[in-house]
Amino acid sequence: MSSVYFISDIHLDAARTQTGRLLERFTQALIHDKESCAALYILGDLFDAWVGDDDDSLLASRTRQTLKAFTAAGPDLYVMHGNRDFLLGEDFCSATGAQLLQDPFRLDLFGRRALLMHGDLLCIDDVDYQRFRSSVRQPQWRDAVLAKPLEERRLLARTLRQASNEAKSNKPEDIVDVHPDEVDRVMCEADAELLIHGHTHRPGQHRVACGSRWVLGDWEHRPTTLKVNSEEIQLLDIQ
Repeated sequence: MSSVYFISDIHLDAARTQTGRLLERFTQALIHDKESCAALYILGDLFDAWVGDDDDSLLASRTRQTLKAFTAAGPDLYVMHGNRDFLLGEDFCSATGAQLLQDPFRLDLFGRRALLMHGDLLCIDDVDYQRFRSSVRQPQWRDAVLAKPLEERRLLARTLRQASNEAKSNKPEDIVDVHPDEVDRVMCEADAELLIHGHTHRPGQHRVACGSRWVLGDWEHRPTTLKVNSEEIQLLDIQ
């Protein structure tokens, strides 16, 4: 039976080599079961930080190889920007065989009306973050950053990541979680009965007004994948 898989918040980082190895094992397992796996969707934050498609680090190279091996075996691969890797571009997609999705993205999922998101847009109570997000997603900001030398971009990424971690640690839990009213709004606007997202690192299933919301886990604390086919939806831990 053909299935589609969803993951997010892998947060690949050179300091956490075990996460990269886990991604390799996971994609290899899907390849070996390629009659079952039709597609894999990565809903943001594949990398803990991405400084541009010209990244020549070992981590970037190995990840490209891992994902290219996956798509070469047959399944489709889709990636979405997260709050840490929004500089991923078409060169990365060309190198891996992936397709870049807009956030949000509507999908017919075995007859189910699904909406895919990274999830950060749902955290509307975090006003400071939403203001920052709006700023760095402007084409002018992106072009200016990508014009900088690679090492300068790496330093900028470390600075932004540290500032993000410090800001998040000082905010109440409910501020950095999704807002229920915003969930209902975007699902109703998209006429979706199923919402799939990551970002909050709080894996689980939630009943909502329009249907159900499935949250993917982060790969540092609880790696999960959502497996969907014509018969069922399963949130599975990745070993």
